[in-house]
Amino acid sequence: MRVFTLLCLFLFTMEIYPQTTSQGRYASVGDLNVYYEIHGQGKPVFLLHGGIAPTEGLDGLIKELAKSRSVIVPHAQGHGHTRDIDRPYRFEDLADDVAALARQLKFEKVDVIGYSFGGGIAIQTAIRHPDLVDRLVVISAAMKRSGMYPEVVAAFEQMPKNASAIASGIQASPLAKTYPETNWEASFRKMGELGSRDYDWTESVKTIRAPTLLIFADADCIRPEHIVEFYKALGGGQRDAGLDGSLRPVAQLAIVPGATHYNIVGAPALPSFIKAFLGENKAK
Repeated sequence: MRVFTLLCLFLFTMEIYPQTTSQGRYASVGDLNVYYEIHGQGKPVFLLHGGIAPTEGLDGLIKELAKSRSVIVPHAQGHGHTRDIDRPYRFEDLADDVAALARQLKFEKVDVIGYSFGGGIAIQTAIRHPDLVDRLVVISAAMKRSGMYPEVVAAFEQMPKNASAIASGIQASPLAKTYPETNWEASFRKMGELGSRDYDWTESVKTIRAPTLLIFADADCIRPEHIVEFYKALGGGQRDAGLDGSLRPVAQLAIVPGATHYNIVGAPALPSFIKAFLGENKAK
């Protein structure tokens, strides 16, 4: 039942937040023909969407960031206007896709923001391509599978066998009409398989050089114990920062009150947290 609840939330989100309109573009990245949009001008920041729905719910964040930044919004493999290929969803591969697109666009340094599924991609982009990522923002994503509540892990484990039924239900939805290229059954099956694989990136996270902002909802699908563990892996939560704040860690942590994993991207406070962290950096 939880899988169908999540599906309803995806569709509900799409009805609340209008999709940002922009002239889409395509880039050949390996075997993928990646669809992406660019909004605004300034230092480039990649905004990586959550699972299943590519940019629905991100409209407000895109508009705010685009006031001073060049916001690149790619659709991941098998999502939106980027057609699927014969390859499972793996955070590592998807991170390499992001890096390849950034380099194809001639960017030497970029900031990276990732939400949920996109947060996992963002983490791996910072780990695997440290020279590319300037600043990193992770929204509602775990650095290891056990960081999620058991019922969330169980939902992913049930998703592959329920993929056909979920796909049938979504065909009549606004999401299916917006993205007719998407193979919904394959997408839900691969997403379930991704969430069913065990992973623990703790040691790799400790090597991340990019200043990082972690953002979670106060009623997230990520356990609060793991939020603290993630922050500590980045050097946070080790000691008092001192009266003048000079001993505070480079990493930052924000908790959005009154939010959940499923509506945090629409929280009014989110753009201000992110813009304050990224600053008004000039293009490099």
